Amino acid sequence: MTNQLNQMNRQQLFNLINTVSFAVDDLLLFLDTHPDDVEAIKAFHHYSDIRRNALQAYSDQYGPLTIDTADPCSHWNWATEPWPWEGGCK
Repeated sequence: MTNQLNQMNRQQLFNLINTVSFAVDDLLLFLDTHPDDVEAIKAFHHYSDIRRNALQAYSDQYGPLTIDTADPCSHWNWATEPWPWEGGCK
């Protein structure tokens, strides 16, 4: 999956992140009322992994979308990327 993520353009990665984020949120709500559903738990972990990898791939190529993927080691780049109203997130 990582190779596929690295071949996606910015918009494709962004769309994938939105799609799997919706699935993760939906499964999270479902698991609140069905905590013993093994298949839902497996699906939650599956889509969470895809989301985490996609967020990391996006961050590596275009800058962080969430604070989770900001890299504080080299420099604090969370606020250095263009904001949406400055033309970022296209």
